[in-house]
Amino acid sequence: MTVLRAFVFNLYFVVLTLVMGIAAFAIRLFGKKYALAYAKLWTGLTLRGLERICRIDIQVSGLEHLPPGPCLLACQHQSMFDTFAWMNIVPLPTYVMKRELERIPLVGPMLRLTGMIGVDRDGGARALRALLAAADGAAREGRQIIIFPEGTRTPPGAAIKLQPGIAALSAHTGLPVIPVATDAGLHWGPNALVKTPGTIHIVVGRPLPAGLKRAQLLPAIGSAWQDLCTHNGLPVPSAAAPAARSGA
Repeated sequence: MTVLRAFVFNLYFVVLTLVMGIAAFAIRLFGKKYALAYAKLWTGLTLRGLERICRIDIQVSGLEHLPPGPCLLACQHQSMFDTFAWMNIVPLPTYVMKRELERIPLVGPMLRLTGMIGVDRDGGARALRALLAAADGAAREGRQIIIFPEGTRTPPGAAIKLQPGIAALSAHTGLPVIPVATDAGLHWGPNALVKTPGTIHIVVGRPLPAGLKRAQLLPAIGSAWQDLCTHNGLPVPSAAAPAARSGA
């Protein structure tokens, strides 16, 4: 039954994306100011389908720790689910994502139109400057910037290995950094077509101390994730591995 439900959901998601992607041409041509609201509708319907078809509930706690304005959300990344969830949790989400996603037919143009930040992970210093400039614009608009410091989807409980882009964003923008833990990978694996029924937990932590340097911030994020997981019954990631020298 789980496999059948997953098949039905995957079909639902493909059809929903095709229909809304084609309909989005009208948004792109005549209603650009509605792009974010339209994207929220798409992700909201996707998650509603996940709940109804795959019997996966979503529980978010700790929202009281979010500041009222712009911030940096340092989120664990275990599943494609993570790329949908925040669209409907915060009012003005902006994801930091790999630029290749902008080339996806139908979806890619809407990602740009809704203010998502595409990063060329092989672009070196030039890509970093573009990232910081885009983050400045997002902060001026009061947006919540979602970044996955691991840089890739990581199984629950795996070792923490963080990329330094979050430290560059923090130092440049001065925005508060909010750690976020999840167990999404238990129910929607990194590359899994099958989704396991249950409850996906998203736990928002307290803002990290302001002004942390890179050598302090990355371990602080890893430690905060471990604490959030420990205290909320989520798979606890292993001790942090050495940070990579490049990437976002």
